[in-house]
Amino acid sequence: MSLRRRHQRVGEALIEEGAISEEQLERALREQSRTGEKLGALLVDQGIVSGPVLVHALAKCLGVRGCHLRHGLIDPSLIGEIGEEECEKSILIPMFKVHDTLTVAMAEPQSLPTIDRLARMTGCKIRPVLSLESNILEYVRKYKGGNVDVDEFLMSLGDQDLEVVERENIDEGPETDLDKMVAGSPIVNLVNIAILTAVKDGASDIHVEPDRRGTRIRYRIDGVLRDLMNPPPGMHAAIVSRLKVIGKMDIAVKRLPQEGRVRIVAEGREIDLRVSSMPTLLGEKIVARVLDKANLRVQLEDLGFTPDAMQTFRRLLERPHGLMLVTGPTGSGKTTTLYSALDQLRTPERNIVTVEDPVEYQVSLVNQIQVNEQVGLSFSRALRSILRQDPDIIMIGEIRDEPTARVAVQAALTGHLVLATLHTNDAPGAVARLLDMGVESYLLSGAIIGSVAQRLLRTICPHCATKYYPSEQALLDAGLDGESSHSFRRGAGCQQCHDSGFVGRQGVYELMEVTPRIRKLVHAGAPSHELRQTLRSMGVPTLREESVRLAMDGVTSLEEALRVTHVDEQDEVDIAGDVVDELPREEAA
Repeated sequence: MSLRRRHQRVGEALIEEGAISEEQLERALREQSRTGEKLGALLVDQGIVSGPVLVHALAKCLGVRGCHLRHGLIDPSLIGEIGEEECEKSILIPMFKVHDTLTVAMAEPQSLPTIDRLARMTGCKIRPVLSLESNILEYVRKYKGGNVDVDEFLMSLGDQDLEVVERENIDEGPETDLDKMVAGSPIVNLVNIAILTAVKDGASDIHVEPDRRGTRIRYRIDGVLRDLMNPPPGMHAAIVSRLKVIGKMDIAVKRLPQEGRVRIVAEGREIDLRVSSMPTLLGEKIVARVLDKANLRVQLEDLGFTPDAMQTFRRLLERPHGLMLVTGPTGSGKTTTLYSALDQLRTPERNIVTVEDPVEYQVSLVNQIQVNEQVGLSFSRALRSILRQDPDIIMIGEIRDEPTARVAVQAALTGHLVLATLHTNDAPGAVARLLDMGVESYLLSGAIIGSVAQRLLRTICPHCATKYYPSEQALLDAGLDGESSHSFRRGAGCQQCHDSGFVGRQGVYELMEVTPRIRKLVHAGAPSHELRQTLRSMGVPTLREESVRLAMDGVTSLEEALRVTHVDEQDEVDIAGDVVDELPREEAA
């Protein structure tokens, strides 16, 4: 097999993935024949393709797994088991070991002699993965010596401005010995980098978890946890103490959960951190919620409503009174939708009051109340007091119980516009949830004006987007069994998206406007499946249908659309209908 033929196969794979054009390949091949340089290196050097895209194409040609190396994927202590000289000579680096299997990044993962030699040296089963030569040598040099201390680890993360993260004055009492120990160590810099990285990458949460081998720091980005930083062993207690000090928590209490809050300055803007600690078997876990106003899109046009749904939603918000519900699971963007609605409604002529737990973002011209159960300020008690504050619009962070539900319905019936969230799977399910809470159907039918169910779909990274054809099962699940010739888009993974293939998220919505026909069903206490069937007959698309539409338009992948809308609404309709048909008339009624 000639080298040129192998290069052509790689080039064809890149063309098939949509990474390069035929003209770019021809120019690169001419340059390669002139210089003798490897085709892949030429394409990367010229900026035509990125390293992760090239690895993906090479791995596809060789029939092996590929990986673009980064911090957090490599355990530096394992280099000593193979030796630095062997790593540089054979162009490989050990990544991590699970039980007796050692995963090794190699420039030539099909080299059986090298794999056998590594197995004899380490006494482990070798699991080879493909990585670029330059990528491997970069990390071999970074982790050279095998003893990575904290300072080296921080330096390897790149040039970071550690001064951009500041905290409020938290040393209100006498300074303890632990305060001096933490403040005088590189832990301060590491925690600052962890927070700064979260802000730069748009993470919503930072998870600092104890591990048998040290500490794992993960970030929730676009709704999915990603392992982006693995500090060296022996640092967990100091990292936890630093975060607890920042959050004004008691560092001496390690066996009970605690909560704290602090405002920091990062990237030139103020950001709130909500810090929570939890004792686990291996030590304390810290989760810090990052509340960055820069990530809050309060314009309704930016949320992702279709033009028809946007027109209906605006019309519902213009109603002088009634109950408007926003539903979905935790992390589906309900609060953002409510804030966007408030941004549309707030004017000097209106008195807007919110009850939240907690208040995530402060909004001007809006009176925001934070629930405090410890002093007896619950949702229902706050709402009853709000009704005596002459409100025009009331926003309820979450309807959790019967008292809150009853006060919300009563407020909507007495001339107030009430916006609230609920945890249900779809828009019709909000009616059943309130009925289950004990609200009478005749009261609910007079109060409710609409319900919105929503999810957040990850959108494809524009830097590594490729064309592909989903499996038959995926097409069948999406109701597209006759669309096998239709190509879809997905991300191959690159440095910009942390090898996930996705950057950012877009909302997908199911909107139920309470028309006279729907109101009649609500008044009769009709089950959810009847409401769903009525919505379908009215032409309202379901969450699954809207998600699949976005996948067909190339906004997201088909698998992501199926993952986010994993509950098949059609199955729910059929099953619920069968159950009702099998019941005696008295029970079905």
